[in-house]
Amino acid sequence: MSLVGTLLAIAILFPSLLHPAQAKPSNDALVQKLYQDAKTAQANGDSVGAIAKYRAILRIAPRLGSAYNNLGLLYFKQRDYENAVRVLEQGLKVNPAMPTASALLGISLSELGRYAEARPRLEEALRRNPRDNDAEKFLANDLIKLGDLEGAATHLSQIARRQPQDQEVWYLLGEVYMQLSQQALSKMNAINPDSELVHEMSGEIMESMKNYDGALFEYKKAADMAPEKPGIHYKLGNVYWTVAQWDAATKEFQAELANDPRNCKAQALIADILIDQRMNFEQGLAEVDKALVICPDLIQARVDRGRALLKLNRNEEAVKDLQAAAQASPDDPGAHFFLAQAYRGLGRTGEAQAEMQIYSKLEESSRAATAARARELIQNKEAPH
Repeated sequence: MSLVGTLLAIAILFPSLLHPAQAKPSNDALVQKLYQDAKTAQANGDSVGAIAKYRAILRIAPRLGSAYNNLGLLYFKQRDYENAVRVLEQGLKVNPAMPTASALLGISLSELGRYAEARPRLEEALRRNPRDNDAEKFLANDLIKLGDLEGAATHLSQIARRQPQDQEVWYLLGEVYMQLSQQALSKMNAINPDSELVHEMSGEIMESMKNYDGALFEYKKAADMAPEKPGIHYKLGNVYWTVAQWDAATKEFQAELANDPRNCKAQALIADILIDQRMNFEQGLAEVDKALVICPDLIQARVDRGRALLKLNRNEEAVKDLQAAAQASPDDPGAHFFLAQAYRGLGRTGEAQAEMQIYSKLEESSRAATAARARELIQNKEAPH
């Protein structure tokens, strides 16, 4: 459940607003009646009515912290962040030990663009509940706006470990790392704007932005300046591979292996080109075997080896590689697809059908996640701030 959903549940289900000495005994019954009326109004979607009831409660019992919390939440739901901030600040003066109010106040301040004020409130909410993903995400966004990129990266990494399927977190983390790279590049430029390192980092930034022409230009510059440096030719070859320039990619991967014979990724991509583009399955198999000797856990190389074995009608051997790939990377649709083909080649129809069902579900989930993320991005752009 999201933070707002959790807070709504607290507001609706809170068993009693009263605490000894918070209201006069003669007012207890009236406050409880107003609270029940507010709860009923909320349940019926009447936020205006619920707000009026909570305001009436606070006129009678101005020391009732939970009423400020609930009233602030109602303003927050209506995107009335100015009133939410005013009420929640009053409530925290009455009762500082309200983590939900602190979180709501921090988020409301953040929505108003008051990032410096929001930061301590969100940090306090996170100290009280270190696994509050929503508060931590808003805190990370605040830190980005305040220029504390290292702090933002730390918080986003923590959320990503807890919620590895949250695409927005990975997107923000990528943005932060890109900004950090750009800052580092600026400092490097100030030292020596025409160094091999500057061109290499420029290439990485261009590649991350999918500006492949720019990445090729920068990587070529770096390779010309440091032709024997390990890693340069691999990066250049990887961009050629991405844009389907197979001959140029192969040449760069071979140059990389001359500099670093243990670069199993370069070796594996040479094999991938032979298997996928050249249809040279025997040679591709020999090349992928070299990669797996160096890096036996290279999953895509396992898949490529299985594909080559399938084409050579060595289905029994293919099953072993593809099973290993599917177990190591169960969310990879390709491993299950090719494993289904291997089972079918062996006449193991039931297992083939099971793998195809897994493949279909993974493909459907991937499409649904992409569509949901697109809708979320559109909604975020359209939402008033």
